[in-house]
Amino acid sequence: MARVVFLLVPQLHLLDLAGPAQVFSSAADLGYDYRLHYVAETAEVPTVQGVSLRADPAWPDLDRDDLVVVPGWRPAAHGPAGPVGADDLRRLADHHARGGTVASICAGAGAFALGRAGLLDGRRCTTHHEVQDELARRHRAARVVRDVLYVVDDRVVTSAGIASGIDVALHLVATRHGPAAAARIARTLVVYARRNGHEQQASAMMRYRSHLLDAVHRAQDLIDARYSEPLPLAELAAACGVSERTLSRLFRQATGLTPLGYQQSLRVERAEHLIGHGATVEAAARAVGFTDARMLRRLRTRPRPGQAPLTLAS
Repeated sequence: MARVVFLLVPQLHLLDLAGPAQVFSSAADLGYDYRLHYVAETAEVPTVQGVSLRADPAWPDLDRDDLVVVPGWRPAAHGPAGPVGADDLRRLADHHARGGTVASICAGAGAFALGRAGLLDGRRCTTHHEVQDELARRHRAARVVRDVLYVVDDRVVTSAGIASGIDVALHLVATRHGPAAAARIARTLVVYARRNGHEQQASAMMRYRSHLLDAVHRAQDLIDARYSEPLPLAELAAACGVSERTLSRLFRQATGLTPLGYQQSLRVERAEHLIGHGATVEAAARAVGFTDARMLRRLRTRPRPGQAPLTLAS
């Protein structure tokens, strides 16, 4: 996604906009190619919180790698249907039809704009819990998923609103650049763990990040980036500026795992993804750095935190 275009409407919620905008801005600061644009029907856009924003009435030219985001607004200000005009609804639909991604950061009403654009028909979606029934009533062809943070269905992304916009944006960064990139941005935002949408368990790259030990985060950054390679403890410790003994102690204190155990959890998780997409156990084992499939088979049968033993696939 080279461009992230935020469609602003009167009485939008600041955090619906600021949360994802900060994620993509931080991604750009870290070297990822994102350019943020703010468009609206008028140059000045009032917000629910009383701050007026400046926007461009002219849309940039978009291609399929770009993302269009509709932040939510207060339903009482316009009704659930909202103030998005016919021209902007057409732009949303056209961008998706050309292969682009469209998202609503919905404190109640962003998803209604996607519905009016025809993007929710036949697709799974969600919105703020207070207006889920209204969304289902107005858009009967949509499949409203309740009590989740966000849903992604065929490049249409909908969220529960407010702070979940950060989770959606981190998910989109992870999809484009990998979980390690999202983890770096989450640390920059002091968001210690990205919350998943409808999935029951977060990625291991996020699951073991809920701590404040910088040396361990540095070690995890290195393991995340090179999980398929041999990583001697001495090399990790030197990169983190601590002794091997100190790193082992701090790592277990922060995550409950050894550095090797953390690396293996990343390998197994990635192997599971490959197997789920048709790879054999042997091919998946080689792809994630195991010399043969025997170690992968053993690790897959071990219960992981909060999980039952996995069933072996052929």
